[in-house]
Amino acid sequence: MPYPQSTPTGLGQIAQQAAQVLYQHRLVSTRQLHRLVTPHHTRTEYLRRQLHTLRQAGFAEAVGRRSTGQTELLWWLTDKGAQAVEAVGLLQQRAYRMSPEAALGPLQEHTLAVVEAGAAFVEHARRLGHECGPLDWSPEIAHYYRDEARPGEELSLVPDTVLNYVHIEGKQHTLLTFFVEVDRTQMTIARMAQKIHAYASYHAYTPQLLSAKGARGPRRQGAMQAWRSRYPVFPRLLLALTGAAEDRLARRIADLRSLTASDPALATTTLRAGVTTLEQLRTHGPFQRIFTPVLGAAEPVDAWLRSPVAAAA
Repeated sequence: MPYPQSTPTGLGQIAQQAAQVLYQHRLVSTRQLHRLVTPHHTRTEYLRRQLHTLRQAGFAEAVGRRSTGQTELLWWLTDKGAQAVEAVGLLQQRAYRMSPEAALGPLQEHTLAVVEAGAAFVEHARRLGHECGPLDWSPEIAHYYRDEARPGEELSLVPDTVLNYVHIEGKQHTLLTFFVEVDRTQMTIARMAQKIHAYASYHAYTPQLLSAKGARGPRRQGAMQAWRSRYPVFPRLLLALTGAAEDRLARRIADLRSLTASDPALATTTLRAGVTTLEQLRTHGPFQRIFTPVLGAAEPVDAWLRSPVAAAA
């Protein structure tokens, strides 16, 4: 069992794991839960029984969604279920609570697409012998910073998810952290370019010292960038596009590269960012050359986001 725990709910192991996944990711389909929690089962019947046990105990609820001609259930935890998971103390507590209205609302498809991106990492990690489990990504964690172009404002960067992945090659284990953004062709290219700008600003942000009176003083030379208090290495930024035909997504990628190339603030950044489609991520996995660098040469790379020359060295 990847996440051992003792729980007061009296539920079976699979139900407990499903409850943790629902707590972490808010809204998950039965098929996604099957891939994340019970991939060793060829059929979903056992998982479905465990989910209905959660529902009967008042820990979970579900709503139907039409998908590929069939109705599938989307699951979330009730307040009672969330409190039971929090009582165990294994997961970072999250204030967000799903509701029937939110489960049926406009963010439904986006939430499921973010889970789909995370599931792609989990499935390919299993195949490659790497480490990435269903709790190894956390949605919508705020990162605060200031941008010199917008003085006086405290800004908030909120990735769709922050994902941790252990890449294993022989005896070498490397922890990789990714900022993952998923776009269902709902965001304008200009807005996507602004998000890239925001990541570059957060990457460069070094807090100023406060005087005794609370006024901001000058930055000290060699002062630590804000992100270093959270990450040993700045996370790579991965964008996964979906919601349109492949040719349209390819045009969006080209347009995004063109727009970011015209941003003077990105001319000197060392931010590593790559864009692909959600379908490519699911099919080929993150360690095939499916990512087009957002900045610089357009030659495809894998999730390491190293230049082809550096990767071959």
